Amino acid sequence: MTALLAISGAGGCGMVKTAAPPPPAVIRVPEDVPTIQKAVDRARPDDQVLVAPGVYRESVRISRERVVLRGADRNAVVIDGEFKRGDGVVVTGAGSVVQNLTVRNNLFNGVLFTGVTDPKFQGQGGSSGEYQAMDTTKFPPLNGFRASYVTAYDNGLYGIYAFDARNGLIEHSYASGHADSGIYVGQCDPCDTLVRGNLAEHNAIGAEFTNSSAGLQVIGNRFASNRVGVTMGSDTLEALAPQHGAVFAGNVVTANADARTPEQADGGFGIGIGVGGGVKNQILNNLVTGNPTAGVVITAANGFKPLDNHPTGNTLTGNGVDLAFTADPASGATGNCLAGNAAQSSVPADALSAACPLAAGGKLAPAVAPKGISFHDVPVPGPQAQAPAEFGTSAAVGVPPLVADPAKVAVPVDAGAVPQ
Repeated sequence: MTALLAISGAGGCGMVKTAAPPPPAVIRVPEDVPTIQKAVDRARPDDQVLVAPGVYRESVRISRERVVLRGADRNAVVIDGEFKRGDGVVVTGAGSVVQNLTVRNNLFNGVLFTGVTDPKFQGQGGSSGEYQAMDTTKFPPLNGFRASYVTAYDNGLYGIYAFDARNGLIEHSYASGHADSGIYVGQCDPCDTLVRGNLAEHNAIGAEFTNSSAGLQVIGNRFASNRVGVTMGSDTLEALAPQHGAVFAGNVVTANADARTPEQADGGFGIGIGVGGGVKNQILNNLVTGNPTAGVVITAANGFKPLDNHPTGNTLTGNGVDLAFTADPASGATGNCLAGNAAQSSVPADALSAACPLAAGGKLAPAVAPKGISFHDVPVPGPQAQAPAEFGTSAAVGVPPLVADPAKVAVPVDAGAVPQ
């Protein structure tokens, strides 16, 4: 805390100088403090909590601004919920960072970034209905967050979850075995959030972007072997609908039909990218392969109609149907277009060559959704790449490095890799 020094001159006149704040400290767990929670409680803005290898059976809450929580070894620093605690890490302190560690076996979420400071609303997520009465004035968005080189697996709802948060970065992370989605960004407008270089596999849904709008960029990730790869859509369970203006570019979305995954309540299966009631989203230069229901589906959802969505420059192969527009023609869904992609099949059947915008929808034949497994039982992932030693030891400050021209992001050439 800033100290004040009074310096008296001749005649008793004084002046007050503000002392420089102390330099950021490194608080070591368990060397300096026995638990992660006690360490983050001690931390001041810009301090780093450095955690030694070990299994930490606790739930951590970071409420102070600009705290860096960093594991010394991504695979060996484990925050374990033991299938009895709600969340692994909850961050409500603006500008704080979670990096280079593993979070597993929580009943709700692995890592949650949120401006919602009332704990009764934090843990359960939009699927519980708890967010129906969310007051975005009472709970303004968390301004600034970062998850880097985080492994999240076998948590009951979400792996890395940003809700009512903006100016964020989710990068180089891994998520598997989640009964809702591996990565979730919801209820932000503008979002000004970049999701890049992540791998989400063996989840009910690889990634969900619900009521997450302007300034959301999802670039260079791999969503593979989930039940559904990615959803972007509008929902009344959260504020700030309809979802609009997001960018989804340069991603690999492949083989999303894994039966050995948790079931999600809506029952989707075999879809690469689903846009449900979204507006003016850019879906650019992605590689979408091997999804047995459809590669990209644009449809209505939750009373919201899709408007002005135009996937373009994408390479789609080996999907049940490559591109599909299934909104009811009577719904007023206008301005959507499927032309301009390297694709072989579409619904309606002539949509690849039809004049845009499309005037009519069609019907899909969905792949049969097999019975899933418990999130407890999804196999433990292998070792994941460490954060570089010099990477990100200072807290996140300001707007993340959004891509200036997403149309220039290249189409990935390798369906088995995480794009760079």
